[in-house]
Amino acid sequence: MRTIDDRAIKAHAHLRFRSERDYALFEYYRSAKVIAFLDRVGVRLTGRILDAGCGGGGMPLSLAEEAQLVVGIDPVERFPDAGVVLGRERSLRNLHFALADGMYLPFRDGTFDVVLSHAVIEHVADAPLYLRECARVLAPGGRLYLSTAPYLSFAGAHLPRLKIPVPLHLIAGRRVAFATFQFLARYAPWTLKEPANENSFIKLARRGEIKHDDLLEKVTVSSLRGQIAAAGLTIVREELHVTATVRRLPAFLGGAVREDGLLRDVFISNMEYVLAHA
Repeated sequence: MRTIDDRAIKAHAHLRFRSERDYALFEYYRSAKVIAFLDRVGVRLTGRILDAGCGGGGMPLSLAEEAQLVVGIDPVERFPDAGVVLGRERSLRNLHFALADGMYLPFRDGTFDVVLSHAVIEHVADAPLYLRECARVLAPGGRLYLSTAPYLSFAGAHLPRLKIPVPLHLIAGRRVAFATFQFLARYAPWTLKEPANENSFIKLARRGEIKHDDLLEKVTVSSLRGQIAAAGLTIVREELHVTATVRRLPAFLGGAVREDGLLRDVFISNMEYVLAHA
C-alpha cells in the first residue's frame, strides 16, 4: 500500500487547476488517504475495481497499482489527457477508462469486486438511481466505498469562501449565496479567499462565461442513509469526520454534534462509508 505523502498532496493541491494532468496528479496522491481508510477497515483492493466518477483519472491510476483490473468512468471526457497518458507512462496495462454515465452503467450485474464513489454523488442528477446502479454492478460479497459531504457544510457546499469567514449559504440559502459569489467573482474578486487560479467562479467570469450550479443532490446524513437502504445496500462502516472546530470541543460535545440532525450537517466535513449488499 502506498504511504500518504502529505507534502506531495499539498504541493499538487496548489497546482491542480492548471490542467487536467495536474488535477489527476493531485487525485493520485490524495487517493492514498482513501486506500489507507479502506485498508484500515479491512477492504482489500484486489480483483476488479470500478471508479464510478473518476474525473481526470488520478484515483484509478493509484488503484491500478494495487488491483488486478481497474476501470474509471465519467460522463465528461476529462481523462484522455490525464489518466490515460499517465497510465501509459507508468505502463499500467490493467487500467481502462470509458465515457459513461453513472446512472446507466454499461456493465453486467456483479461485474466488480469493489466500486468507488469519491465526492461524486452530490453532482449526480438522480442519486437514488446512481446508488442502485453501483449496487447492481457490485459482485456478491463486494464492497462499495462512498464519500461525500453534507451540502450545508463548507466542504459540501462547493462554494468559494469569503476573506471574512461568513457562512453565506447558511445565512441566505444556497441560491442567494451562489448568485452572490457569481457577482463578486465578476466585480469584486478581491473579496474571495481563493486565488483566481483556484476559483472557477473567477476564471469563468473573466472569460465572460456563466457558471452553473453543479451541486445537484443536497446531501444530508439522514437522506443519504435512507438512499443507501433504498438501493438495497447496508452500511458496513460509517465515519463522520467533523471540522477542526468540533474536534477541539470536549468529547461529549463533539458526540452531541454528530447526533444532532442540523448541527452534524453543518459541522461534518466528510462522510465515508463502506457498503455491501443488504
